[in-house]
Amino acid sequence: MKNGRFSLAEFAAKVRTEGEREPEAGEAGESRGQSDSSEDFERLAGEIRTYLSAPRGMTEEERRQYSETLNRAVLGFPQEREQVLAVIEDRLFRLRAQSLPDYKHPYGSLAEALFAEVVGLHVLELVLANRQGLEEIQVLGDRIYEVRGGTASLSEFRFASVRDVERIQQNLVLYNNDRINPRKRWAEVMLRDGSRVTMTGFGFTSRPTLTIRFYTVRHYGLEALTAPPYRTMSEEMRRMLLAALRGRYNMVFIGPTNSGKTNLMKAMIAELPDDERVVTIEGRFEMMLGRDFPGKNIVEYETSEEDPAHSAAQAFKLALRQSPQRIIHAEIRDDDANIYVRACTRGHAGSMTTVHANRLEDVPEAIADMCMLDGRGMNPERLTKRIAEYVTELGVEMKVWRGRRIVSRIGEIRWDDGEVRVREWAVFDESRDAWFYPNTPSSRAAAWLMKEVAQ
Repeated sequence: MKNGRFSLAEFAAKVRTEGEREPEAGEAGESRGQSDSSEDFERLAGEIRTYLSAPRGMTEEERRQYSETLNRAVLGFPQEREQVLAVIEDRLFRLRAQSLPDYKHPYGSLAEALFAEVVGLHVLELVLANRQGLEEIQVLGDRIYEVRGGTASLSEFRFASVRDVERIQQNLVLYNNDRINPRKRWAEVMLRDGSRVTMTGFGFTSRPTLTIRFYTVRHYGLEALTAPPYRTMSEEMRRMLLAALRGRYNMVFIGPTNSGKTNLMKAMIAELPDDERVVTIEGRFEMMLGRDFPGKNIVEYETSEEDPAHSAAQAFKLALRQSPQRIIHAEIRDDDANIYVRACTRGHAGSMTTVHANRLEDVPEAIADMCMLDGRGMNPERLTKRIAEYVTELGVEMKVWRGRRIVSRIGEIRWDDGEVRVREWAVFDESRDAWFYPNTPSSRAAAWLMKEVAQ
């Protein structure tokens, strides 16, 4: 402890050595006294937890902001942590309980000890101390993984037991007016800046899990993605995508989680004229377009799979009445596949979406399969042909390679001789760490691009 402040180095040493030393016989009486004071501490922690979780504010907006402050404090945001620590100190002063004489703890004050118990993230504090490049924290049981540059690696830190993980989960859901219990063994917390926490409890998953995905405040245009340190694409590929954007191609993006699909779509939206009407439909706000591009004419929908009144299907129905020039759908799912296909074929050219598929060649059939789940009588081959020709005109495939997010393929998706084919415009060659360009756009695509760009 230095200058009365909490020391991460001391806490790290404590976490690593905790449980290694057994008490000697002469310490039994001291242990009993410590047990009594520990019970007092637990009761005081319960009082502080109840006090913090109570709604605070005269208006709904004030109460929402207070809840947001608590969530951000739990996730390690410094300013909010100072605010909540001050609230705890004030509450202890009013309770005349600034100290528990017999209670031993490794913190600078009782308020800091209570903060660590009621709000803090235990050993995750040590991970959060190095936020540089940290994109995601993944907790699986007592193990911790850190995601940087799109790659997960086992952290040098870990929890002493899964009970510590479960306590953190309860803190997060408590301050978000949610719950994890035997009847509901999962929860999600979403902050206004886009940071997202997903939790599952024992019984739904074999071990408790906690995933914190931090929102990256930075946003880029396509030009920034061609240069170091990103090198997501080449300058020639940037020109290809700009031409497709101006030509109002319907585009689809595929790739594994954290491969950069959302960032690339956002970079392309940044290139659009501010007055162009765009509607986005997301299961969780991740692109944060309204915040980062306040001057753009963008309507953002956040949908809920559990609430039919706010489902993706309902969002599409409303969106189509709001004169969209482009529709950006974060991810096609079973329930809304048909609506997205209809939107792309009925005047909303230039739309973009993502799909779970292994290769660009698989995308039209994957969407067709989802369309047919609603039980309508459809000819699967005709439907796949229609999707290939009008819904997924241009495909962008992404991956993580050596810690770098790259566009590995750009291809024109088409229907040829009864099957889906991809005319590759650009392909990444791992052996040369460079892109090559097998084909130019087809005559049909070239004519369309020239026509649209000329208008």
